[in-house]
Amino acid sequence: MMDEAKMLDQIQADCRARASEIVEKFSEHGAMIATAESCTGGLIAGAITDISGSSTVFDRGFVTYSNEAKQDMLDVKAATLEAFGAVSPQVATEMVLGARRRSRADFAVSVTGVAGPGGGSEQKPVGLVWMGLSGPGDLTGVVELRWDPSWSRDIIRAATVRAALEALVARLDERSV
Repeated sequence: MMDEAKMLDQIQADCRARASEIVEKFSEHGAMIATAESCTGGLIAGAITDISGSSTVFDRGFVTYSNEAKQDMLDVKAATLEAFGAVSPQVATEMVLGARRRSRADFAVSVTGVAGPGGGSEQKPVGLVWMGLSGPGDLTGVVELRWDPSWSRDIIRAATVRAALEALVARLDERSV
C-alpha cells in the first residue's frame, strides 16, 4: 500500500492535471465555472485558479463552511438543513443550484461532507461526501462519495477535489457530444 505522503502527492498531481484540462476545455467552449464548497474549504477553487488562464473560465467560489453561510450565500433552506443535515444530497443540490443562480457560471460543483478525523456518525461517517453538479439546461445531479474513513483529512479533502474536477470535465464532455 502506498504511504500517505506518496498518495497525497499523486492525488495532488492528478488535481493539477485535471485543473489544467478544465482551463483548456472550458476556454475552448467559452464556459464558466462556480464552486460551492464546505468540507474542502475552497480547495476546488484553488486548484482551478492555480492554473494560468483560469480567469477565462472561473467566475467565483463560495466557501460555505457553516450552515449560516450556506443559507446566506447559496439560499440553502433552513428547513432542508434541519430535516437532512448539512451532509446530505438535498443540501448538495441546493448548494450547487445556489452557486449557479448567484454567479455567471454555466457549470457549478458543490461538495459537503465529513473530512474527519472527528465529526462522523454511524449515519454520516468520516469519508462521506455529497457532490452536486449542475450545467446548462439545469442539468443537475448528485453523487455520493465514500472515502476510506482511515484516510487522513488531507487525503479525503484532496480526493474530493480530484473527484469534483473529474466530474466537471466529464459534465462538459457530456454537453459537447
